[in-house]
Amino acid sequence: MPIPKLGILITLFAILSSVSCTFKKPELGSVGNPVKLLFTPFVDAKVLDENSRDFKVFLEKTTGYHFEISIPQNYIAVVEAFGSKRVDLAVINTFGYLLAHSKFGAEARLIVVRYGQSTYQAEIIVRSDREAIKSIKDLNGKRFAFVDPSSMSGYIVPSKMFKNAGIKLGESVFAQKHDAVVSMVYQGRVDAGAVFYSPPVDHEIQDARILVRAQYPDVEKKIKILALTEEIPNDPVAFRKDLPEEMKVKIASAFKAYLATPEGKVKMKNLLVTDFKDGKDSDFDKLQIMAVEQGLDLHRDR
Repeated sequence: MPIPKLGILITLFAILSSVSCTFKKPELGSVGNPVKLLFTPFVDAKVLDENSRDFKVFLEKTTGYHFEISIPQNYIAVVEAFGSKRVDLAVINTFGYLLAHSKFGAEARLIVVRYGQSTYQAEIIVRSDREAIKSIKDLNGKRFAFVDPSSMSGYIVPSKMFKNAGIKLGESVFAQKHDAVVSMVYQGRVDAGAVFYSPPVDHEIQDARILVRAQYPDVEKKIKILALTEEIPNDPVAFRKDLPEEMKVKIASAFKAYLATPEGKVKMKNLLVTDFKDGKDSDFDKLQIMAVEQGLDLHRDR
């Protein structure tokens, strides 16, 4: 006896409903759907991996959620992961956060603290024997090395300072890395450069010159700091905008709690983090305006 068409439709609907239920995505934070945390590679990836393992264990024990921690190749990969919802939160560099916030609504909840400082600056460096360069006014027409067009301390903030001071540089190059800029200044290939600055700790320099000290032991004597820019907020911990509020609060609290443990202090210090402070999106409004003024389109591909 043939099955009526209505019966066939009902049977197919029942089958599809059953399949849909079978493949329903597990709850976020479960073993089958862990919270995805990304670290932008601001230190060596191997160092990040080794020191984040215990952090993962602590987060899982403290929050009750399961986590998956990974380290992509660059900040662009982190930004795009926010767009495709392949990340729930990330410790991301400042410019990467500005992109992720403008394009995909990523939300800053914490800011990295380093040796008591939640901000850093850019420094303008020159060789100590360049006696003709005594202030940034003397950089008019001079050869200059920046890091990268997307670097806050290596381009965006210093460029704003030069513009405000009416300084017109001569030939400019992008060296791609902070240590490369320091090397170019040390070798005399450029007259000056822009890199990151952090204040000394226990009389030990923490600015970009330290990156080449093994290669150039006399770098502190040969290269001086000509000027410092205004302060820049440190790297934020950004959350996916539609992550449940309860989850955001619980995870942010666990981040700060980890730094209160002896093991957490050691592990995070290896990642250049000594604490976390509460943060919000408006803390970065000034930088967002500055980036747009420098011609960077933060809303592309939105």
